[in-house]
Amino acid sequence: MREIVVFSGSAHPDLARRICAALGVPLSPAATARFSNDCLQVQLLANCRQRDVYVVQPLVPPTQEHLMELLLMLDAARGASASQVTAVIPHYAYARSDKKDASRISIAGRLVADMLVTAGADRVITMTLHAPQVHGFFSVPVDHLTAIGELADHFRGRDLTDTVVVSPDLGNAKTATQFARLLGLPVAAGSKQRLSDDRVVIDAIVGDVAGRDAIVLDDEIATGGSIIELLDRLSDQDCHRASVACTHGLFTGKAVERLSTHPSITEVVTTDTVPAVSGWPELGVRSVAPLFAEAIARIHAGESVSSLFDGVDPAHATPQPRLPFPEALPPHSYTSL
Repeated sequence: MREIVVFSGSAHPDLARRICAALGVPLSPAATARFSNDCLQVQLLANCRQRDVYVVQPLVPPTQEHLMELLLMLDAARGASASQVTAVIPHYAYARSDKKDASRISIAGRLVADMLVTAGADRVITMTLHAPQVHGFFSVPVDHLTAIGELADHFRGRDLTDTVVVSPDLGNAKTATQFARLLGLPVAAGSKQRLSDDRVVIDAIVGDVAGRDAIVLDDEIATGGSIIELLDRLSDQDCHRASVACTHGLFTGKAVERLSTHPSITEVVTTDTVPAVSGWPELGVRSVAPLFAEAIARIHAGESVSSLFDGVDPAHATPQPRLPFPEALPPHSYTSL
């Protein structure tokens, strides 16, 4: 089989190292330099010729810097005669820009997809797109992974009597329903209206939450405004305790202060698709590196990636081991960070 070569951009090298540890392959070196005119230059420092190349880079702040670095790395791999180039983007930030919802506005999710393919990506692996239809913006295969099985594992084994899963908005309700099924819980959702990037209004809760504890599930938390607004509405309906879970824990602006001190929040858990925020030791972090490693191994071996998630509609569940490398770690040999 073609040899796997994994590179990391500067956005999240710790995640790339965990993926490589699970795969049982070394993380290949790369160098990024900046010219005096502020232009970036990337050099891949390992042989790529006829290799199966993977570039790991979530699009996190500074997002434009990391996007440009990723494009240059993909172009360098293609120019080095890689057999296949895969962009591993655990957090695809531009998935929020998925439609024309104002006059003369760009659809950046599609534009960035075109840029990645033009730069040299033959395939994309990502996780929990904010708008699932962004999957269709790509003209190359996309493996869209999910972390709901991993987040559900965090709550398994607890007494979840009188607990309800709550989505902050109706758009995320389908995912919240899948998550609730994994735990055997009812589900509710907020009716949310976004007024600006950091200001939302939730005017109603759909579902029975009175007298229950909540597990609030969201795909991404940035400033935390939606979560705080939701908790206020839950409190109005006699739901005063909540665990908060999300896949992409960006926690920008005042999010850490808002969430870590809120009286209704008992815990916050996220994954390592983005670098862990500093100054919040109580934050729970679940690693999705073994899941990405398993997807890479199956792609390399020409096997099904969707079967990783058999058991959860529409095909998301706990992965079954199929790593072809003897040194690889089993998918669930890790614990919360």
